[in-house]
Amino acid sequence: MLAALSCQTPDHPPCSFMIFGALHQQSSSYFDFISRQIDMGLDPYVMVPTRPPVVVNDHYNLYGLPVSHHADVVITETVEPAIGSAAPLLVKTYQTPAGNLTTRVQKTGDWRWGDHVPFLDDYLIPRSEMFIVEDEEDLAAFQYLLAPPSSDEITAFSLDAAEANKFARQHDLLTAGGWGVGMDMLGWVHGLNHLVFNVYDRPEFIHDLFAMIGTWNRQRMGVVLEAGIDLYIKRAWYENSDFFTPPLWEKLILPELKRDVELAHSADAKFGYIITASAMPLLDLIIQAGVDVIIGVDPHTYDLALTKEKTAGQVCLWGGVNGHLTVEQGSQAEVQDEVITSLEVLGPDGLILSPVDNVREGTDQAMQNVRALIKTWQAYTGQI
Repeated sequence: MLAALSCQTPDHPPCSFMIFGALHQQSSSYFDFISRQIDMGLDPYVMVPTRPPVVVNDHYNLYGLPVSHHADVVITETVEPAIGSAAPLLVKTYQTPAGNLTTRVQKTGDWRWGDHVPFLDDYLIPRSEMFIVEDEEDLAAFQYLLAPPSSDEITAFSLDAAEANKFARQHDLLTAGGWGVGMDMLGWVHGLNHLVFNVYDRPEFIHDLFAMIGTWNRQRMGVVLEAGIDLYIKRAWYENSDFFTPPLWEKLILPELKRDVELAHSADAKFGYIITASAMPLLDLIIQAGVDVIIGVDPHTYDLALTKEKTAGQVCLWGGVNGHLTVEQGSQAEVQDEVITSLEVLGPDGLILSPVDNVREGTDQAMQNVRALIKTWQAYTGQI
């Protein structure tokens, strides 16, 4: 894995599932989850902090360290009953020393949180009528929601990291930490629809909000890097060209991303960037940022040949097979074709083979296709 991340040519390109939800949920513990992958012949990585098979918390979509608020923040939640055909409204207020922040969310039929509104979650984006941060006047109060890790949280993380590192050393596995966050968090607290307008209508406000999140992210990042991980991972599903033109991305996102990469490299860690769609117009900028590995190279959204041409020798590519359409729903022949194409086009150097970005379904078809993926990879690379 380290050789691939360094764009070297290992004895064979590794196969490591970037996310494997179906297997994780069937496992008794995180280390059982890793052990099962080893038994399957995969090259898993150990995530720091470790993640139990089932996670329910207020920052479900921001994996990693706990997310805490300032001690003076008081939270209240109420439910406004449905009127006519409209869904009930969940109202959450954060009372801070700098003022109150309120979010109002439609409790649709598929809402999974009961009468509770989490702080950071993808479910908020399409259901929120009011977001936590609406304008410049909310920034001072929002700062109180971004507390750096406490001493107790750091101690708990350090104990977990020591156990994870010990397991990784015993099995000769890569260690990874994260997740970092940038514009994805603006989607949760400000809304993507608002964002695409306000980057033009109120650019200073968006810049200040993004910089505030960036500073908070690097405070958390520094704690994770202290564990001596091999790879730091930042989620950037919403930092793609669906939301930002390349010139705007270069002006707004590139400087923050460079700071993140430099911090990782100062700790002798590689830097991974999860971006699974609409990334082709941004490849040159991602390379310029110094990213070591693009995580989520989906053959349905990336031009594989052009991606390899642009990144060869500079950026490792992690992916190559579509997780949902091919592994979960496709035929074994389709899985085999995508595996071989990826190995031929993206390898042999600087490639980590994986479904993009998850195998969530544990159906017979999906698991048979997982086995077909592994067998095809092993046969092609001479492991069997």
